[in-house]
Amino acid sequence: MTLLQVRDLHVEFRTRDGVARAVNGVSWSVEAGETLAVLGESGSGKSVTAQAVMGILDVPPGRITGGQVLFEGRDLLTLPDEERRRIRGARMAMIFQDALSALNPVLTVGYQLGEMFRVHQGLSRREAKARAVELMDRVRIPAAKARVDDFPHQFSGGMRQRIMIAMALALEPDLIIADEPTTALDVTVQAQVMELLADLQREFNMGLILITHDLGVVADVADKIAVMYAGRIVETAPVKELYRAPAHPYTKGLLDSIPRLDQKGHQLNAIQGMPPNLLRIPPGCAYNPRCPMARETCRAAEPPLYDVAARRASACHFWKEMCHAG
Repeated sequence: MTLLQVRDLHVEFRTRDGVARAVNGVSWSVEAGETLAVLGESGSGKSVTAQAVMGILDVPPGRITGGQVLFEGRDLLTLPDEERRRIRGARMAMIFQDALSALNPVLTVGYQLGEMFRVHQGLSRREAKARAVELMDRVRIPAAKARVDDFPHQFSGGMRQRIMIAMALALEPDLIIADEPTTALDVTVQAQVMELLADLQREFNMGLILITHDLGVVADVADKIAVMYAGRIVETAPVKELYRAPAHPYTKGLLDSIPRLDQKGHQLNAIQGMPPNLLRIPPGCAYNPRCPMARETCRAAEPPLYDVAARRASACHFWKEMCHAG
């Protein structure tokens, strides 16, 4: 069953210097129990897409100028604000990037976790606190009953991220969007957090959208990947096929930049240049100023999303050459 489907979504930000086209025709879908990883460098439009889906985009300066966000067939963009709020948290939830900033520093974690039950289910403070302890146990926070009255700053980075996961899980939603859930965590804690998310997803059969810039994080957890660049999807593929043979030069650049244990002492490959200014996206393929395969066609015409194979697509004029090279 298709849980969430984003169709041709466009988001722009009006600034003093002009209009920044942050999301330019993004389309993807996620099924119940499936994990979609959305990859790309900072500024590629990943988080803005998630905020538009959740209905938490800052308006103004942000503005959704086109597209649909279909949750179980209903377009969320057309719903009244009150109905959208009822879906948010209960049916769809989000794990934010910086747990310390997302949590209120002057309220205990137990109070913040319990708020979901007080607002959505009308529980008393005592009942909500008991449910908060249960949630903390579920996300494997040691001595949950003793720590429920602690404040966010009293927890480590990894424990704070577990609290954010607990908050997202409170009402057992059908879909969770995790925005860079392992940022600023060491590799051991990263692995623990990703394992926890995977276990909880299997337990509740949730759809999971994992937003990240790190291909190494998603290798073992994602079912399919959507790669974004300059607000567009440039490649979509099942995870194993994308790792085996990328069909876009940007994807290949991301893969080549991952440190490998079998190449110790070798120079790390990096993508040259910087992502484009969204106020002045270059003509043609937005990646052409950084692309080692760029030709005149790339500078003149924006490539559509070509069908490469079943469940695979690439926004590259020379995707066949890329696949052959892989």
